[in-house]
Amino acid sequence: MRRLLPLLLCLCSAGAVFAQKRSLFDSLQYRAELQGTFSGGDHTPLWLNANKYGLSSLKKANGYVRGAIMRPLSNDDGRRWGVGYGVDVALAAGFTSTFILQQAYIEARWLKGVLTVGAKEQPMELKNQELSSGSQTLGINARPVPQIRIALPDYWAIPGTRNWLALKGHIAFGKTTDDGWQKDFAAPYTKRTENVLYHSKAGYLKIGPRRFTAELGLEMANQFGGRSYREIESGNWQWTDNEKGFKAFWHALVPGGSEVGEGLYGNAGGNHLGSWVIRLNYEADAFALGTYLDHYFEDESAMFQLDYDGYGKGDEWNSKKDNRFVLYDFKDMLLGVELKLKRFCWLNDMVVEYLYSKYQSGPIYHDRTPAYSDHIGGDDNYYNNYVYTGWQHWGQVMGNPLYRSPLYNEDGTIRVANNRMVAWHLGLSGDPLPSLHYRVLATYQTGLGTYDDPFVSPQYNFSLLAEMSWQLCQGWSLRGAFGMDQGKLLGDNYGVQLSIVKSGIFAK
Repeated sequence: MRRLLPLLLCLCSAGAVFAQKRSLFDSLQYRAELQGTFSGGDHTPLWLNANKYGLSSLKKANGYVRGAIMRPLSNDDGRRWGVGYGVDVALAAGFTSTFILQQAYIEARWLKGVLTVGAKEQPMELKNQELSSGSQTLGINARPVPQIRIALPDYWAIPGTRNWLALKGHIAFGKTTDDGWQKDFAAPYTKRTENVLYHSKAGYLKIGPRRFTAELGLEMANQFGGRSYREIESGNWQWTDNEKGFKAFWHALVPGGSEVGEGLYGNAGGNHLGSWVIRLNYEADAFALGTYLDHYFEDESAMFQLDYDGYGKGDEWNSKKDNRFVLYDFKDMLLGVELKLKRFCWLNDMVVEYLYSKYQSGPIYHDRTPAYSDHIGGDDNYYNNYVYTGWQHWGQVMGNPLYRSPLYNEDGTIRVANNRMVAWHLGLSGDPLPSLHYRVLATYQTGLGTYDDPFVSPQYNFSLLAEMSWQLCQGWSLRGAFGMDQGKLLGDNYGVQLSIVKSGIFAK
């Protein structure tokens, strides 16, 4: 992040010159927050900790003072161009850091396209931010990664289609910032990484401008580059420098290459993962109904549910001889339904989700050998990787938090110890009074561990959140929440979270 600050200042200066007719310091928004969390049991309950962009803690007593100043791009709505920026910092107790630079970014818009430089909290796509358990690939559970991002954030109607087809999406490259945390957290003889690079991309197609619409999308991400460490004896660390330079960036953008030392069985450089997503919508006068699917994958075979298995026998064990393929079952997915009620203020939004991740292309991975030329590409081991520390940042998974984050691990391993599960999730929200808002989350989960390290017996968990927010006068608001976990998977925990927020707009 320190390397980004000079670039941010230069872009701010350039934007100020570019916008001579309108000050970049008019209508600045500010937000100040004081939050405290107090829990009993082993740690903070799930829904008092998860899906907060990583600004959270498992410690039983934690809190922060947070302040932000932002100029949203919407200030320049109606213009062909726009400039926005923001700085968001927190002083925390009981967190992985005392000083947290949560967001620091500048962005520029030209027509529909937006360039963002820095760390910014980006919302989930095709899911309810407040009520969903979270996206499986590009979630809101971990701290933002500083990056350079080019996006069409809103749907752009394709000319000549009469608004029947519209596109949006993004492409981004960045660098993770948790090297110090990994070094402190990793136990002896375990794995950690440094200077890992980040890439994400996504594209969404919307069909239909009327009551019925369909949204189809592909989300992909990759961790690449950097250095991977493993302690082989006390104080003696062995490391591998992963692929660097232009090839590394190209293989992140277009999956290819291989990890250092993979040789014959090279797959693709970096930790590639992603989701196929789809949402169907119906808009009525009194309600809006949406159904969605998020199918997660860790490699090419799971992405297309198809793998090649036509190698020859004997001396031809490594030669492609037959048109023979393995078709994997379509089992793992997050299914959701959202119902918005437009005329009932006391209950105006409901979400029900079902998450299944037990299959992972099957329990066996076997690549071709002279003795057995059959290829079976199972044991996908979601969110984990043998070179990198998996799909996590600062100990929190960057996808759906029902995959148990490494922060929960008491053995100092940076891995997701429970990625095979079945879960049901319910979210409710409403506004009984104009100044009063509530939400309720309830989740029941059965965890099996991983294929490589299964639990002795299934572990169960029930998590609950009940939260209320009051809007007071002059930009003041209060929020109070009660959370609990019950079960062996996360432990028996209960806690409260209290927040007071002051927000507004600076005068000229």
